[in-house]
Amino acid sequence: MIINVSGRTDIVNYYSKWLVKRLEEGFAYTRNPYNHNQVTCYDLSPDKIDAIIFCSKNYQPILEDMPMIEKKYPIFCYYTITAYEEDVERNVPSIDESISTLKSLSKIVGRKKLSWRYDPILLTEKYDIDAHLEKFEYISSKIHRDISFCVFSFVDMYRKVYRNMPEIVELTDNDKKEILEGISKIAHKYDITLQSCATITDYSNYDIRKSGCITTDILEKSNNLKFKNVKANGSREGCMCLPWRDIGEYDTCLNACKYCYANKRPNIAKKKYERHEVTSPILIGHIKEEDKITASKQKSLLLRDNKQTTLF
Repeated sequence: MIINVSGRTDIVNYYSKWLVKRLEEGFAYTRNPYNHNQVTCYDLSPDKIDAIIFCSKNYQPILEDMPMIEKKYPIFCYYTITAYEEDVERNVPSIDESISTLKSLSKIVGRKKLSWRYDPILLTEKYDIDAHLEKFEYISSKIHRDISFCVFSFVDMYRKVYRNMPEIVELTDNDKKEILEGISKIAHKYDITLQSCATITDYSNYDIRKSGCITTDILEKSNNLKFKNVKANGSREGCMCLPWRDIGEYDTCLNACKYCYANKRPNIAKKKYERHEVTSPILIGHIKEEDKITASKQKSLLLRDNKQTTLF
């Protein structure tokens, strides 16, 4: 089984000590987002986890623990650095701070296990196409030797995005064409492989590959693994990722990004964060008497002779 610790919230940035505690104790509980009293227990023992996928906008809180985690589990890290400032990503470090942390992370895990995410791409009066291309080139020039490839996506225009970010400008086909041509040219300049995320559109004419973020190809090359013939089972339309499970919880991310799909409103995340305890086996609060706990049915996607068994 593949564990994704970043699909519902930025665990790396705000709950890294909790995550390390869960890995040390070998299990974690997660609430069903659609049935609050239905709780799943995941076995996080090394022989039960094929890989751990990280995605964060700030790896600084987990840098000192990453060597220990990498020794125990196959991993892959996505580092999100965009053009936006505090007016859009309220609690995210600056671009230069993020670049510095990415370089530190790359020294620990190696560039094969690290990818840069430049997403989502959205337009406002301030963040127009020229602003995106300028920042994309700046970031590319600084980190191209530290990453294996770059993933981008255009913003999904959910209703909550319109509500939380009324200044957003809807992307036209011409806008997308100009952005695609621009980032493709920059990526080629710095020898960065570009990849789209969760799209049914083919951008191969821009030299952009269509793939998933959690695939056998990515995990095999980065961790010297060998997977069974497993079909992709993406979480949304256009997603080409392998099946994975998440131990996080929605409405708990304090990054306060205005375009966020996982938070309804920032104030909800603050209230939930107040109930977080590092020693609890569940991210927010505690297990209650009325909770129904079910052990996860975990199946390995790896060929057996490739499984890592190194412990802390």
